Amino acid sequence: MKIYLHMNLESFSNCYFVVNELSKEALIIDPGKINGRMINQLEDGGLTLRAVLITHHHKGHTMGLSTLGKIYNVNVFAADSGVASSSGCVIKGDGTLALAGMIVSYYSIPGHSSDSMVFKIGNVIFTGDTLQAGIIGSTNNIYAKKTLRNGIRSKLLIMSNDTVIMPGHGPLSTIGVEKVFNLDLK
Repeated sequence: MKIYLHMNLESFSNCYFVVNELSKEALIIDPGKINGRMINQLEDGGLTLRAVLITHHHKGHTMGLSTLGKIYNVNVFAADSGVASSSGCVIKGDGTLALAGMIVSYYSIPGHSSDSMVFKIGNVIFTGDTLQAGIIGSTNNIYAKKTLRNGIRSKLLIMSNDTVIMPGHGPLSTIGVEKVFNLDLK
């Protein structure tokens, strides 16, 4: 598995291409803005786009869906039915998917938004705005913040310390680093 980071400079959000090198299949996680360089990476690399995974329905993480839909016939997996629409699959709760020759685990961790999902492939988690380096996602009230913290503690912090965090914004981190240095989780 190879992971490529593409940053959307309009919203400073991270988009990830996850590539199965053996099957030449790819997943896209949180397609902010899709540009020619990204399309060329798929096409020139001979990659088949199998699915798009959405961590939550905020514009900076979904605005590339319309471009992808015009070019590819691809399934969208999201907790928000409006995002998944007719060409996708609404996912709820926690579970697993077999996509692009990889096992993708997903976890519902509301708080930042009601549809917040985290995806795990191998030893890497794609957290959207749920968990970022040094902070947790913003919330609208104390109840949502408590819900978010509890979800992170019960579902993410139980993972091994070397699990890599690929957030929706900012730099990468690990579970071990967040356990020690994330003040929002103290």
